[in-house]
Amino acid sequence: MDKLDDIFQMQQDLEKYVTSSRYPKKLEAKISALSVAIIHEAVELQRLTNWKWWKRSQDFNIVLAKEEVVDILHFVIQASLELGMSPTELVKEYSKKHNINKKRQELKY
Repeated sequence: MDKLDDIFQMQQDLEKYVTSSRYPKKLEAKISALSVAIIHEAVELQRLTNWKWWKRSQDFNIVLAKEEVVDILHFVIQASLELGMSPTELVKEYSKKHNINKKRQELKY
């Protein structure tokens, strides 16, 4: 859990530097904005893949892919903080959902 604690702390530290009047004030608007950021970062990750069958394929850039995954994580952790989640609670909720997903796979969901 130490690494996740570290990530949460780094994100909280970053919050002190990110001062934008455009960042929403209300919780629901913050979660909406962070959701949009997550979606766009996921699209950036997806664009690194050769999903366009009509175009010439290019080598997959794993370095850039890792950057996009970290960008997604950045916004997921910020959303977690906005929702008042601790690293412990995030792991607990992840574990609950993980068990549901395992059961679904066992049941050929």
